Amino acid sequence: MNDAVDEIIGRWSTVRPDLDTSPIGVVVRIFRASRLLEQGIKGYFEAHGLESWEYDVLSTLLRAGDSSTLRMGDLAGAAMVSPGALTNRIDRLAAKGLVTRATDPDNRRLVRVTLTREGRRLADGLIEGHIANELSLIGGLAPDEQALLGTLLRKLLLSLDDRP
Repeated sequence: MNDAVDEIIGRWSTVRPDLDTSPIGVVVRIFRASRLLEQGIKGYFEAHGLESWEYDVLSTLLRAGDSSTLRMGDLAGAAMVSPGALTNRIDRLAAKGLVTRATDPDNRRLVRVTLTREGRRLADGLIEGHIANELSLIGGLAPDEQALLGTLLRKLLLSLDDRP
């Protein structure tokens, strides 16, 4: 069975038969899968009154453990956004009463972000449904295929210097 990427590759082979289009088969499929997965995840959170980036910040803080507190710099790295973008996001989450922001008492140059009780309740209450949604999104793959794909994607990300 062919997908949309097979059509792209087929057209390139007609126009430029000299090109090795095998990277397109991987890279474009990853891009397309990313967009489709993002849409599925976005839909889940929209149904719960959140944007996916909001849940990303809340769940990152939840994973921080008992304190549910992170420095802005650590949070920006985990969320893969610029400090300026993160400041805007934290402002919006604070306005909703989901996080608080405070200057670190030991170093006034550092700002710490903490989940509020409501933010913790919301993030914790959505995680099981979020994981179920993700499982549904990759349900076209058998469990062993999911594991293999996860392993291959980890290897790719490490080769692209994606480190914690």
